[in-house]
Amino acid sequence: MIHVKAMKSIVSVMFFVVCSLFVCDANAASRIKDIADFEGIRDNQLVGYGLVVGLNGTGDNIKSVDFTRESLISMLDKIGINARGGQIKSKNIAAVMVTANLPPFSRQGSRIDVMVSALGDAKNLQGGTLLVTPLVGADGAVYAVAQGQIAVGAMAARGANQSVSKGVPTSGRIPSGAIIENEIPFELESLKTITIALRNPDFTTARRVSDAVNAMLGTVAAKAIDPATVELDIPAKYRGKVVDLMTKVEQLQIQPDQMAKVVIDESSGIVVIGKEVKINRLAIAQGNLTIKITEVPLVSQPLPFTNGETFATTTTLIDVDEDKDAKLTVLDTGISLQDLVDGLNSLGVTPRDLISILQAIKASGALQAEIEVI
Repeated sequence: MIHVKAMKSIVSVMFFVVCSLFVCDANAASRIKDIADFEGIRDNQLVGYGLVVGLNGTGDNIKSVDFTRESLISMLDKIGINARGGQIKSKNIAAVMVTANLPPFSRQGSRIDVMVSALGDAKNLQGGTLLVTPLVGADGAVYAVAQGQIAVGAMAARGANQSVSKGVPTSGRIPSGAIIENEIPFELESLKTITIALRNPDFTTARRVSDAVNAMLGTVAAKAIDPATVELDIPAKYRGKVVDLMTKVEQLQIQPDQMAKVVIDESSGIVVIGKEVKINRLAIAQGNLTIKITEVPLVSQPLPFTNGETFATTTTLIDVDEDKDAKLTVLDTGISLQDLVDGLNSLGVTPRDLISILQAIKASGALQAEIEVI
């Protein structure tokens, strides 16, 4: 019979080997928490409408912005001031939209940051103070109340004939500017199943995540149900200790699989080539036809003592450059990303030329990758 200690050693070695199969090189691997989200643990967006006061004549023009005027009158009514019959000409007030993200498991009384953005024709929110503004969620319920001094990370100055600005002075931030009034209930410890949602859906990555989790638990508890979702049935020993389980799961490292893809932004000329991109053997020639036309103005004058007229004329010079130095380059089958870039650089291609070349290679069937144009 095998000794108990020897048996434990064999099991430990086998477990280490199994883990090594699914947890790749640490230098290239990523933690599960960096590539996936846990369903139910997310931010919730809040929004509200409010007034900013204390501006130095850079607020809304109340005569032309009706909602600012009505909001101001309504606010004054609530504190017992009747301003409906008077003429309001203040330019120190601005209507704003207030936005914030409510983090998961936020508790009543804690604070969150808010963003303030001008809604009317205000020129600058610097020095303004946001008055009490309820922030509501998608369900219409109030979850936080915002108020405070606005910090504007921009600058604007105007003179009689010239103005200068840096950044966007019509938006600002209030650090810890909102107090949470209501909590979003979520009973984490009562969960029986954890859903792991991959940020970049992929069959191979989903399978690697489930295998890594099962190797860590020593049982088949996780399964990939589609390219974006891995379901984890909470083992009995972790019932009531979901936080401990999620801490271990999110620290597992795997190697996310990467599709062979070329991303092109034609508007800005940006080209991003994935490392798995391969091409078959082919020859590439790149050359441009450049035609340069130059107009040289001239003045024609008659000979002395003649009845001729002086008039202006132009001489046209046309220069045609067919880029005769362009060379034909042969690229072998299955070359790597570095070889592809080196080969195209040897032709002296620009990013714009590279876009056309890659699209032509794809059309020829030699590019073993997907081209995505954004």
